[in-house]
Amino acid sequence: MNIRNCRTCGQIFNYFSGPNVCPSCRDALEEKFQEVKDYIRAHKGAGISEVADACEVEAAQIRQWLREERLEVTEDSAVFLSCENCGGPIRSGRFCERCKGNMAKNLNSVLNTGKQKPEPAKQQKEEGGPKMRYLQ
Repeated sequence: MNIRNCRTCGQIFNYFSGPNVCPSCRDALEEKFQEVKDYIRAHKGAGISEVADACEVEAAQIRQWLREERLEVTEDSAVFLSCENCGGPIRSGRFCERCKGNMAKNLNSVLNTGKQKPEPAKQQKEEGGPKMRYLQ
């Protein structure tokens, strides 16, 4: 059993996985997420600071939801994230599509090089077949 303190309220709880928050704080955070999502749908083009003020949520939390791809910035929005690899503009997540593709290709090439089967040792055939040896 893994016991931890909630990073939000300090309460002790049984930790299983995910963020280091207790179940009650996780439920409250999920309610805030739904509130933010509904506000964004109702007020298209709203910036992060406007949404944070209206929903009483930290702007950092909204950015985290964007990085986790739980929220997505619309194409016409003034808000944008930048790719952690190349710095290009993205709508959600951590990496742009080009960098994701490059990372996937590099990972696949590394995984495929480890799967190559070694060639079996070739037996040399001598003329006239295999020769017998005698012990003396």
